[in-house]
Amino acid sequence: MSTSEQHTPAEARDHNWVDVQDSPDFRELRRRLRSFVFPMAGLFLAWYLLYVLLADYAHGFMSTKVVGNINVGLILGLLQFVSTFVITTLYVRHANKKLDPMAEKLRNELEGGRA
Repeated sequence: MSTSEQHTPAEARDHNWVDVQDSPDFRELRRRLRSFVFPMAGLFLAWYLLYVLLADYAHGFMSTKVVGNINVGLILGLLQFVSTFVITTLYVRHANKKLDPMAEKLRNELEGGRA
């Protein structure tokens, strides 16, 4: 018996996973995930690309002093980190509200109603 078989309940091994993937609930779960991940990834990549392009081609703008030695480039660079934390927070909220309940329902159905 392989390691994966030892740790997999017998009921889970007996499922036809193609049928599970084709089920309406699984398709809806995948749609909900993709409806968040793809737009957010595109938005973040566009924001990052804008930062890189500004850093490379808009030296004057990026070196504009805001307060003391703090310039626009530094602020935009730090906002890259802030945006990462914001996206993470938004994803956790999205997952808790829209993904986890559906995933739990599917898991319970697959495991025969066990919690």
